[in-house]
Amino acid sequence: MQFDLTKEFIDQIIIALEKEDSKFIADAILPLHPADIAEILELIDLKGAQFLYRLLDEELASEVLVEIEEDTRDQFLASFSSEEIADSVNKMDADDATDIIQDLPEEVQEQVLNVLKDNDQSSDISMLMNYDENSAGGIMDVDFVAANWNWTVKDALNKLREQVENVDQIYTIYVVDSTKKFKGILSLKRFLYAKDDTLIKDIYRKDSISVLDIEEAESVASKMEKYDLVVIPVLSEDKKLLGRITIDDALDVIKEEAEKDYQMASGISEKVESSDSLFVISRARLPWLLIGLLGGILGAYVIGFFEEHLRENAVMASFIPLILAMGGNVGVQSSAIIVQSLANNTLNYESIFKRLLKELTVALFNGFICAIIALIFCWITRSDFALALTIGVSLVAVFTYAGLFGTFVPLILNKYKIDPALATGPFITTTNDIIGLLIYFLIGMALYF
Repeated sequence: MQFDLTKEFIDQIIIALEKEDSKFIADAILPLHPADIAEILELIDLKGAQFLYRLLDEELASEVLVEIEEDTRDQFLASFSSEEIADSVNKMDADDATDIIQDLPEEVQEQVLNVLKDNDQSSDISMLMNYDENSAGGIMDVDFVAANWNWTVKDALNKLREQVENVDQIYTIYVVDSTKKFKGILSLKRFLYAKDDTLIKDIYRKDSISVLDIEEAESVASKMEKYDLVVIPVLSEDKKLLGRITIDDALDVIKEEAEKDYQMASGISEKVESSDSLFVISRARLPWLLIGLLGGILGAYVIGFFEEHLRENAVMASFIPLILAMGGNVGVQSSAIIVQSLANNTLNYESIFKRLLKELTVALFNGFICAIIALIFCWITRSDFALALTIGVSLVAVFTYAGLFGTFVPLILNKYKIDPALATGPFITTTNDIIGLLIYFLIGMALYF
């Protein structure tokens, strides 16, 4: 059932927490979805959230803890003992438990692993923690159902019943040989329609898509998106089946990458949350602000260099904001399209030259249209054809430069394995401001001064 969280409901929960009214809290909270409970915990104070959380049974507590935002969860678990944390992750899938334990201090991680009741889960978590958290192995789920290709359908049905206890969702059956090497997949529909004495090797599909455990998580998410997969098997380098990655894990990766790219494009050099400390937020923002400051100073020097000409032709100064705004917009548009194409792998391996030529055509077309509009407006309002021509030519030149620069930079960054999202936002606009001013004044010297 869908639940709409209101301020009135939160106020009722806060009052009940102040009175420690466990019955009201249990009646109001326990029937809710874990995601709704997690949202409530994030909206109330830490002490109340911890009191409420301890009222939940072990299984529900595990589901709620997975849903809590990472930064809030770190604060939330700070006052919990190792035993309490172990109880909270005891009912989780190994991959979810790993995500939570990895964020704990190292000494706490060891204590939690030592007190986990399920030795198999502890072993799985230890194995997953050896992977980079941004790799396929770092986000995979080690619980899945697999059938030996030498089994009959009847044998497989009996043996798969023993495997499903720890698997929340079964999307497909993985087929392996006697050495656990991955052979392919078997759809549930084909499995259920097959006769009891049919061998698994006679009905499974060989041409299935898989990933290696060392592949980047972002690459795995892109592959799942490209082929419309809800689950994908994870293999070791010797092709042994290690686990699976489900669509919810892929969506988490896509969301995290999108947030990171958005912040980077906005001039924030590392992932931050509104709840982070002043120092952390400033550290993330300050580098690009300093670059912007440097760009502004250089821009001021460019204007200063042409100061004498501006004194004699002050009207030129009134169009500086137009040149800067248009150059910045074109550069950001061009870089945003390239960054998006790189992220989606939709560039079709075009050469840099071909891409630049295409962007040059677009920039010239858009530049001429905007230049004609600006020229007509300037000529009508200022009755000065030389000034109007200067503005028009400058716009075409700035559009061309900004479009090419906005295309070239992310392509080069990507070639050298640097996140191309760096090319959008402050970097492009700051550079375009300086070069745009220089282009504007040089054309002004040729046509107007």
